[in-house]
Amino acid sequence: MRKIYIAGHRGMVGGAILRRLEARKAAGEALDLITRTHAELDLTDQRQVRDFMAGTRPDMVILAAARVGGIHANNTYPADFIYENLMIECNVIHQAFAAGVRHLLQLGSSCIYPREAPQPMAEAALLTGVLEPTNEPYAIAKIAGIKLCESYNRQHGTDYRSVMPTNLYGPGDNFHPENSHVLPALIRRFHEAVREARDEVVIWGSGRPMREFLHVDDMAEASLFVQDLPRAVYAANTSPMLSHINVGTGRDISIADLAHLVAGVTGFTGKISFDSSRPDGTMRKLMDVSRLTGMGWQARIGLEEGIAGTYAWFRDGGADLRG
Repeated sequence: MRKIYIAGHRGMVGGAILRRLEARKAAGEALDLITRTHAELDLTDQRQVRDFMAGTRPDMVILAAARVGGIHANNTYPADFIYENLMIECNVIHQAFAAGVRHLLQLGSSCIYPREAPQPMAEAALLTGVLEPTNEPYAIAKIAGIKLCESYNRQHGTDYRSVMPTNLYGPGDNFHPENSHVLPALIRRFHEAVREARDEVVIWGSGRPMREFLHVDDMAEASLFVQDLPRAVYAANTSPMLSHINVGTGRDISIADLAHLVAGVTGFTGKISFDSSRPDGTMRKLMDVSRLTGMGWQARIGLEEGIAGTYAWFRDGGADLRG
């Protein structure tokens, strides 16, 4: 019986990973899946995490817990983003090691790469330039998580791995009108425009930035694919000083085109305009996913299909429409 602790199982990504593991368990795989809510375990509290790890002693940890948000949230709460994410990573990774956990998978973010990184962004672009200022505190915290895993592997011989997803979306996403990422924000905005019979929707920014989007179910599949790789295969595709793997689709779309795609899915037929006084953020963030595809994995869910499914989940009450 393999004991797996999923940190952040109520989040979008952690929930998707948990669902996939539960399906494996139902199919007969010997798994003991361990979860804790924030009320049961505060991952920013060192003592609580130490006692939990020592008491449960999982065989593997999947670290999907994080403080996340879009441009507005990152600009408004930079101290919260860097502090909480650093504390979560330090506590979970170190206390997992102290409890004898040899296998860990940490989930990061594409914002770790420099603002002007060559496109598509390869894993080797890490720490080669200046970060995007609007989410620098969060990015620094996620870079620290990668380096924590690398350092424990180098010093202690652990098998701690990191996957860096592109922009994620899907059921379980945050649809808050101010603190959400671009795709759920667009879904909510167009949904409300249709509901209120508005004839115009204004999008933040110029609409020119390019973004790549990966459905959360694909991310869950990719995460477990990477975690299940034999250690020799993973090591052959990484290095002690560059131990993370990009996860994405390898395709991007402009925010303007994305807005029109969401409008079509939600049934909005009015005018779409852009507020250029709002920040664009990084102009392009496309992941180089050649390492992962070379190992045999690629995304399956198309963007329009994924948006339609996500909107159905949102519209049918999966998210709190009141925000």
